[in-house]
Amino acid sequence: MDRANSTGNGIGLSASSRGLWGMLIMGLRVKIGRVGRSIQCFTENRTDRLFRRIWGGMTRTGQRLINASGDTMGGLMTKFAARDNNKHSDLALDAVLAKVREGLRLSCEDGLVLYETPDIWSVLGAANSVRRRLHGNVAWYNVNRHLNYTNVCALSCHFCAFHRKRGDDGAYEYTIDEVREEAKKAAAAGATEMHVVGGLHPWHPFEFYTDMLRVIREEAPRVHIKAFTAVEIVHLAKISKRGRDGADGIRSVLEELRAAGLGSLPGGGAEVFDDRIHDEVFKGKIRGDAWMDVHRIAHELGIHTNATMLYGHVEGRMERLRHMELLRSQQDATLLAWAGQQGIATENSQVVLSGPDERYPNLRLPTVDTCDTGYYQTCIPLPFIPDDSKLERLYGPTGLENMRTLAIARLMLDNIPHMKTFWIMQTLPASQLMLEMGGADDIDGTVVWYDITKVEGEGTHQEVTVQDLHRVMRESGLEPAERDTLYRRVTRNDAEWSTC
Repeated sequence: MDRANSTGNGIGLSASSRGLWGMLIMGLRVKIGRVGRSIQCFTENRTDRLFRRIWGGMTRTGQRLINASGDTMGGLMTKFAARDNNKHSDLALDAVLAKVREGLRLSCEDGLVLYETPDIWSVLGAANSVRRRLHGNVAWYNVNRHLNYTNVCALSCHFCAFHRKRGDDGAYEYTIDEVREEAKKAAAAGATEMHVVGGLHPWHPFEFYTDMLRVIREEAPRVHIKAFTAVEIVHLAKISKRGRDGADGIRSVLEELRAAGLGSLPGGGAEVFDDRIHDEVFKGKIRGDAWMDVHRIAHELGIHTNATMLYGHVEGRMERLRHMELLRSQQDATLLAWAGQQGIATENSQVVLSGPDERYPNLRLPTVDTCDTGYYQTCIPLPFIPDDSKLERLYGPTGLENMRTLAIARLMLDNIPHMKTFWIMQTLPASQLMLEMGGADDIDGTVVWYDITKVEGEGTHQEVTVQDLHRVMRESGLEPAERDTLYRRVTRNDAEWSTC
């Protein structure tokens, strides 16, 4: 990777990346090498709407103008290019960047500085430095298959274009036999994971869900089943008449699901932890405290989970930062005993994993073999895609805001080991940039079928090959590493695989 032209703030970009970044800023068509279907970020049939959504200089994110100063994207990038390369361009960043270098925890106010500075290069550089402290030159992916078993849902969240009512055009429900066939396909393809989520079906009994897990386990015994968001878990407690049992009911449901084959929980359904946003956009869905209770109980049972944040709709930037702070605080409590075992110094019960190497005499990051509890393995910031939802009047976040938000999440979430750019929602070209210079270390996987959200112009069949993912990572100067769901390295010979 060419580092000869690294800027003074620590960001080193390969020649291909600098050119790609420039093309993205200008809104031109982008191709990543020969990736898959010559993936294009801006094609003729979606240019107008995608351009204004991703790179429009005055797009709204929640209640704040992204470029509150009135600068256009071109104007901002001109300023970045013209700044003194020996210094970052915004002196207000000094204290925040010093904290990052020293491995000190950032406050929400620090996060707001990172959001409001015009010097995005220094924000990205700081996130990239943390990412390299944690993971060196490695970029993770997995061979997985998604199963959205139904889009029939009792809820009607304003942001969701996925849900249907039974009898609506496009409504579907997988049978157990159809689930069995999907599991056979996953096993035949050498998948290490099935990611199983769906709508809150009003009439399926609890036994449908345990049967679904069992048939996947029967047909694909080695495949890890990551299934059911916290929202689904609460729904399963209700339909199994354990909804009024509180934490005991959730624990009982998780134990029964695990006995049927559940391996871990995905991070969906978190949205943004704020009551105002909840009532405006997804009223009827569980609130943030209930979501976190499900994950806390899962961790106590030794079940690992992920976390998400759906941003770019009606929330403001401070509400995103408070969401991150809540996740971070819960992870502190989860990892405190493990940190003590590793000799990691903690102040005020804060577990910070992103500091200089000398702070970590043993392990820096928890692993499934060294931590007695489950924990948040990764965070996935998800940009809101308004197409066909009740909030279609909104533009959603720009590409620049997506880059900034993922970088800030990497800096704020100092105790969550991994930061994922979900290429399905970020697009593969943007995900490549987030891997190289935005703080991401994971790009998700091969996916195959995904029906919940679609970037404009994409269909349900959203698949890339392992070769595609390798090319994206290597063009970013990173070393591809296949993982399983629990972040154990995978060695592979076609469909045959093992964990290291």
